[in-house]
Amino acid sequence: MHINSGDTAFMMLCTAMVCLMTPGLAFFYGGLARKRSVLYIMMQSFISMGIVTLIWVYGGFGLAFGKDEGGVIGRISDYFALAHVGLVPNAVHAASIPFALFFLFQLMFCVITVPLISGAFAERLNMKGYILLLIFWTYLVYIPVCHWVWGNGFLAKWGFVDFAGGTVIHTTAGFAALASIIVLGKRKLKQNGMKPSNLMAAAIGTGLLWFGWFGFNSGGALKAGALATKAFTNTAIGLASGMIVWILYAKFVRGKFDFIDVLTGSVAGLATITPCAGYINPSAAVLVGLAAGIICNLAVSLQEKIGWDDALGVWGVHGIGGFTGTILIGILADRTVNGIGAGGHQFLIQTGGVILVAVYSFVITFILLKLLGALTNIRPTDKVISEGLDHTLLNETTYDIN
Repeated sequence: MHINSGDTAFMMLCTAMVCLMTPGLAFFYGGLARKRSVLYIMMQSFISMGIVTLIWVYGGFGLAFGKDEGGVIGRISDYFALAHVGLVPNAVHAASIPFALFFLFQLMFCVITVPLISGAFAERLNMKGYILLLIFWTYLVYIPVCHWVWGNGFLAKWGFVDFAGGTVIHTTAGFAALASIIVLGKRKLKQNGMKPSNLMAAAIGTGLLWFGWFGFNSGGALKAGALATKAFTNTAIGLASGMIVWILYAKFVRGKFDFIDVLTGSVAGLATITPCAGYINPSAAVLVGLAAGIICNLAVSLQEKIGWDDALGVWGVHGIGGFTGTILIGILADRTVNGIGAGGHQFLIQTGGVILVAVYSFVITFILLKLLGALTNIRPTDKVISEGLDHTLLNETTYDIN
């Protein structure tokens, strides 16, 4: 094994791009949030970088990528406090780049996952509640699922695949979002529905997510080359197809579309293409975007009809997007791309695996929030929500509001 300088440079760039997605998500959610709670919601994304990095150093990385223990979890002692995480490549994980770079690339995925959930329960967790959720959820949901899929756990041994996180990140986050809005309930607001504070900020956040997503998906190849290029191409086409189909659906069903539809449709396309970016041909990426634009739209409409207060549509866009894209591997994968071919067997493995992960994430999140709520106060009061979390909890404001 030797370090390939081209692969190393490429993966450094991908890691930095994925890192940028967390502030990008902060802008996206902050722009879509009510103007009285913008900074609080943005802060939830930023603070994850600090807390999750320490979790990853002290046990998280070993539990995810250490030697497999019964298919369920990795060995915590393998890489605890960066033991054996150096510049020498690892034969199992990314054989042409320094192992420390693989550690960092995987860290960025872990950092963004709980912030993804935060858009659903906007304004319904105080900072203590959020930090407790961030710590326990990372250990109990993200790390085990990451091991099952990418750390040679039982799902990987079944033949289940997820190229860049449609299951590990989007499905876990989306179904945790669903559990959180059921446990935490609705906000008591005079006006329900989304009242975006600044669509220009949301657009900046979306642009940063677009940019970062190319590193997110093509970095799944773990080296520069044909596979990374195919994933890169599929990402662009999935984004475009998802956006246009979302807009057409909105126009056909609601009679109009708006700027939020343009932003959300592109993100739905990206979430859905993520798991299959390295297993399909670009011609099939159009179909993935088509599925995203229709299925994610139906999911968002369903949650509105049921009355779930998913403030920023996390379950419908990320959860159902990642879920759908994972299953589509079994329908659209081309064996010549990356060794995985579509067919009945693969379809059943993909469907069974993603349902298992969705149920696991939902149940653990549900129990975790119930327990945290029973043990300590994790909710802001109705008065605090009404007045805005920025002023009441942070003593700061984004805008000069009287």
